Amino acid sequence: MSRVVHRVLEGVWLLVGMFLGLLLLRAFVPGFAGEEQGGLSDPVQRAMIGDTLRSARQTAITRAVSQVEPAVVGINVTQMQRTIERSPYRRDPFWGQFFPDRIIERPVENLGSGFIISSDGLTLTNEHVVHNASQILVTLADGREVSAELVGADYNSDIALLDLEGEDYAHIDMGDSDAVLIGEWVMAIGNPYGLFAASKPSVTVGVISANDRDFGAQRDERVYKSMIQTDAAINPGNSGGPLVNVAGEAVAMNTMIYSQSGGSVGLGFAIPINRVRAVLGDLMTKGHVDRDIWTGIWIRDLSQRMAQALGYRGEGGVLVVELNPDSPAEEAGLQVNDVILSINGNKVSDSGAVTRIILEEDVKVGDRLILEVLREGRILTIAMTAGSRERRTH
Repeated sequence: MSRVVHRVLEGVWLLVGMFLGLLLLRAFVPGFAGEEQGGLSDPVQRAMIGDTLRSARQTAITRAVSQVEPAVVGINVTQMQRTIERSPYRRDPFWGQFFPDRIIERPVENLGSGFIISSDGLTLTNEHVVHNASQILVTLADGREVSAELVGADYNSDIALLDLEGEDYAHIDMGDSDAVLIGEWVMAIGNPYGLFAASKPSVTVGVISANDRDFGAQRDERVYKSMIQTDAAINPGNSGGPLVNVAGEAVAMNTMIYSQSGGSVGLGFAIPINRVRAVLGDLMTKGHVDRDIWTGIWIRDLSQRMAQALGYRGEGGVLVVELNPDSPAEEAGLQVNDVILSINGNKVSDSGAVTRIILEEDVKVGDRLILEVLREGRILTIAMTAGSRERRTH
């Protein structure tokens, strides 16, 4: 008898459990019992599901892109290109007077990218994007087109500063390029192949592949040093756009690629934002960067006979033969008959090497130069500040 009662009780509890389960399903799964007003057809439920999915899709990268995208611009430039049309009579002493070579100017279109760094419209880009520009038109992320004026440009470092007409612009914060980590996520944002003109900026994602990539002085005398390398795709038209970290900060300016095909192969290079900062003040106040330096040093190549007389048995070096009074070199403690062995860690082989080092080190007025010199058999380190040639003339 007790066994029968026990079985009956088990059945009752089972029925109660099923009933409670049905109630729970009906409460938490609308439409389960044939309710017409529930399920995915319910706008409220659809909105809740949509919010959940959008939240799940949000990442540090998408948040950073959303933050900086309004401050990235496409740049369309009309440049004046000059070509020389050679006269067939240029070697003729008579007819050459009447039919000389002709200089022909024609407008050409160029495009690139840029990023706004202040609410009043100051915008950074590469100098090669706006070089010899007669007109600069900027496309904003919201589709508007505004005119821009060139505030300042530095050919050597390939950096230019524009001013957009109007104000109250979204802008990007500049980060610290010295703090970037190899392998950290970054985004290259800009206007590849002019696609920005029809829509919003393009975004490519990659990592910091390397830093401190030095290319030195190029044939055109631009100087690319301490470049940041990334595998985020950089293509023609991306020049001047920002390389952004996941905090939404510009850590570099996209500038060039290494490619045999002309397209991205994962070897992109960007100017560190701290290098941009170093010239930004001059671009804002002077419109250019002052590289007309003066040191007051007169040097000559070190001959074997002079080296023996000075007791110098090494290779290379240049001899200081004269110092201008009250010059940066004299104030730093340099002396006649010192042998300059290196500048900023770069070995000096001859006087031509001094010019090359000054160019590749991108020395500006006010920069410090660290000289390693030989004096009476001792190696000394002397710090000198590059002066301005204007000071010499006053």
